[in-house]
Amino acid sequence: MKEGLITVSDGRRVAFADYGTPGQMPVLWCHGGPGSRLEPEICAAAADRAGLRLIGIDRPGYGRSTPRPGRTIGGWVPDALAVVDHLGIDRFVSVGASTGGAYALALAAASRRVMGTVACCAVSDMRWAEGRTLVPGALDVWEAPNRQAAHAIVVAQFGEHGEHMSAYSTGDAAAEADREMFADPAAARCWERAMTEAFAHGFGGYVDDRLADGSGWGTFDVSAITCPVVVLHGTGDTLVPLAHAHHTAALVPGATLRIVDRLGHLSIALEMVSAIRQVLACVNVPSPAGR
Repeated sequence: MKEGLITVSDGRRVAFADYGTPGQMPVLWCHGGPGSRLEPEICAAAADRAGLRLIGIDRPGYGRSTPRPGRTIGGWVPDALAVVDHLGIDRFVSVGASTGGAYALALAAASRRVMGTVACCAVSDMRWAEGRTLVPGALDVWEAPNRQAAHAIVVAQFGEHGEHMSAYSTGDAAAEADREMFADPAAARCWERAMTEAFAHGFGGYVDDRLADGSGWGTFDVSAITCPVVVLHGTGDTLVPLAHAHHTAALVPGATLRIVDRLGHLSIALEMVSAIRQVLACVNVPSPAGR
């Protein structure tokens, strides 16, 4: 894995982690909320064997990327394109996990350079009133009167130093399949590294994620997506209900809904490589040579 840091046009820094080599199929990974550029590590070995080059990017306020309060989903697209330009990449696949699903879709809506997209256990368009009520933890933040109040709610949820985060990976709030995955020490270390970077700036990145997705997808035009999209979700997801996948699949033109029995919000990453290959097959791109 190679780390990188670029400066974009407004002077902010954007950090990324490149888990592959130039000869592989580029896959831009939009991390969850919370998350970081290190999130793709959980399936990087499988991706490498499949000939896929995973590239994770810290959104503003996460990891080593400069915070940007007030940011929007669609407004993040230039950061991602700046990274792929820096790496000399023309066309690529975008994938997004959880909160990142909307960012992967925004990339596909804005740029024909995106060959295909996977929206994995994604938070759907929150202009959908019923869907908002299905994510109670996020709903409290979405309904906060201002950023300061939202921040206070997040601290109460996660703990002053993030000490309550384990509830979502190995504790009561996690799916059985998630707890099983993190029983593997290697997977647990991947998650710990990604979360440590997620909160390098404190909770600001996560708060800004929630404020961005709370107002829905109005900052990008989902109807403009023309590339193949797989909406991937596990039936065991305890954080973003399966109804969100059905709603997203109905909004995205021509999307394929792929539901995996039992897998949870985090363990669904075990299916990510297969879903990327499914997207590539839809655009008649030969499956990258594995090793």
